[in-house]
Amino acid sequence: MSQRSERRGIHVDQSELLCKKGCGYYGNAAWQGLCSKCWREEYQKARQRQIQEDWALAEKLQREEEAAYVSSHSSSQTQPPQSHSQPSLATFSKFEEKKTNEKTRKVTTVKKFFSPSSRTAPKKVPPEKESEKREKEKEEKLQGRRESHGETLLRDLKGIFTQPWDMGSPTEESHEGKTPSPSITRQSSIETDRVSRDFLEFLKTLQKPGREIHKQSRAFIESMGNKKDLSAEELSECVQDFYQGMSDRLLNHFKGSSEKVDRVMDQVEKYIMTRLYKSVFCPETSDDEKKDLATQRRIRALHWVTIQMLCVPVDEEIPEVSDSVVKAITDIIEMDSKRVPRDKLAFITSCSKHIFNAIRVTKNEPASADDFLPTLIYIVLKANPPRLQSNIQYITRFCNPSRLMTGEDGYYFTNLCCAVAFIEKLDAHSLNLSPEDFERYMSGQASPRRQDDPAAWLQSGSRVNPALSQIHHNLSVLSNLEKRQQQVMEGAQSLQTELAEWQDSVAREVQEILERYPLEIKSRASAIDAENVENDRLPPPLQPQVFAG
Repeated sequence: MSQRSERRGIHVDQSELLCKKGCGYYGNAAWQGLCSKCWREEYQKARQRQIQEDWALAEKLQREEEAAYVSSHSSSQTQPPQSHSQPSLATFSKFEEKKTNEKTRKVTTVKKFFSPSSRTAPKKVPPEKESEKREKEKEEKLQGRRESHGETLLRDLKGIFTQPWDMGSPTEESHEGKTPSPSITRQSSIETDRVSRDFLEFLKTLQKPGREIHKQSRAFIESMGNKKDLSAEELSECVQDFYQGMSDRLLNHFKGSSEKVDRVMDQVEKYIMTRLYKSVFCPETSDDEKKDLATQRRIRALHWVTIQMLCVPVDEEIPEVSDSVVKAITDIIEMDSKRVPRDKLAFITSCSKHIFNAIRVTKNEPASADDFLPTLIYIVLKANPPRLQSNIQYITRFCNPSRLMTGEDGYYFTNLCCAVAFIEKLDAHSLNLSPEDFERYMSGQASPRRQDDPAAWLQSGSRVNPALSQIHHNLSVLSNLEKRQQQVMEGAQSLQTELAEWQDSVAREVQEILERYPLEIKSRASAIDAENVENDRLPPPLQPQVFAG
């Protein structure tokens, strides 16, 4: 069996693209093979466990501190007063008691700051209800000890972003009148202004809920402006929580119409991610930039990989196939120019459709999934898209999860993640090469396209690209011209040598003749009265004649 039919290292079972928990949705390598729903559930469980462990440790430390305080306080009360004999010990006990009270007051103040009651202004309580208020505060303190700090913050955030559909809510009106975030006050780009106008025009068609959606979106953007120091995962969690809350409320409003909800959520995602793009795309708290550079260097090092090594069923000599390949490369590169995750997914889908068309035209039959993945790998190697890892992470973190779990967008995006993972782990076995050849190709010591036979060079180049075929033909012509020029130069040098030898031989013969027959010149006697011996041969001079008038 030929190497083309083996497909070693490239074939991926379609079941491997699905979630490892068997929910039926598409998985993602960034989520450890899980879908977005299962990954969020696992993330929430792990986060909850960590919060509980941290809170248990905090309670333990607080109990130890309280026990130490009680023991020190009881010892100071049981000790008899000895103001004259031990003044220094009494002063030290008072100092320790004051220090402990100050620390307890600071801890209580911090807890009150993060408690839900601190968000509302304190109200005046009548004197007869003062004792009731104190009892209530004690109960809140006890309840705060049982709850974790993370749970309190999460409850407060949900209280902000899950308000009812009340158009005249005073809380939202006051929130609307707060100081705008820097992202709103600074001069927006042309694209941001256009997206904002389109979003407002779309909300007008929704009438009553449109104003509420706009308020919630603005409030979320303002809150995200104060979270620039969060990690990429935490930023993603905030955005996904907002998507989930907004989607749930829209389902209740539209009576379960998922089509209308998806249409509204697409507009909400476009508006929010356009405004937040600069702060959440490749954030400083992540290592996306390092991954981008590593991927680009890896693809550059694999520039020698040919279409035959990947078993790609594409013939670029066909004009329609060549055009589809160029369009696929253009789409995967243009993905970086978009801000909205949905738009980036649209370019990935368009690139994939061009690949399927190229395979279909080449094979004269519908393309299969086994042919699609190696062709996608070949397109990525030829394109070397800018910031590929950052774009994949951006889509994974901030795209509407329903798009990544089902549909053709989720399928093509999952295949792209598999292609990138395959490129990172590419080895000699995957390309049907020996380890020695693979190392020589990677180090640049040799290239599979450099053949001793010019015909094989031309044939290899023509299968890659028509432009490369023309280049290889021109190189072959130049090689022949170089050989002919070398022959002409050798003939010219031989002729020059022969001429020099001929000139030397002629000079030697002339010299020998002159030496053998020396030239003797004898002088002749001339007439005494004549300056020239030839004068006697001249006619007589003309004599003047006189005519009578």
